[in-house]
Amino acid sequence: MFDKLVLASNNAGKLREFGALLAPLGIQVLAQNELQVSECPEPHCTFLENALEKARNASRQTGLPALADDSGLCVEALGGMPGVQSARFAGEPKSDERNNQLLVERMRGEANRRAWYTCVLVLTRHAADPQPLVAQGLWHGEVQAEPSGAGGFGYDPYFWLPSYGCSAAELEAPEKNRISHRALALQQLLAQLRAEA
Repeated sequence: MFDKLVLASNNAGKLREFGALLAPLGIQVLAQNELQVSECPEPHCTFLENALEKARNASRQTGLPALADDSGLCVEALGGMPGVQSARFAGEPKSDERNNQLLVERMRGEANRRAWYTCVLVLTRHAADPQPLVAQGLWHGEVQAEPSGAGGFGYDPYFWLPSYGCSAAELEAPEKNRISHRALALQQLLAQLRAEA
């Protein structure tokens, strides 16, 4: 077992979230920018390949175990798009507003509104780890035509949760962090880490 890892992300929110969840296991989480890790390209068409590429890159540059995630929204009627291109669905520069506008435009007149958020987590013990830990979380919902809620980010105002009667953007943060795709993937990963301890 190890006592520290590098998070292959510069997202402060992810650093806090992963740090809090891994602390009970005695694992300190360091942000890749603290260790001068250069950004990794995400050239692949699957969440798994992109997460693995980011984790190996961070491990290679630091010599530490690394945790990476790749996440996005998949819409059934759009053949799984925007998928790995979720952050750049409407092109560069990245814009949640333009991404959401394009999503609503593409879904206009579509009867099938089913969608799901996907999160794939990969933890490499070292850059050449032949058996990285992999966990996946899926959060099912629907794409709604009008936004609701002021919380969350990305597609959350348009991601309707029928069982809750609200959008992801209307959930309180603690509840979202309990039931989201990232939370579900983290629960799987934590179970694997505990089994190794």
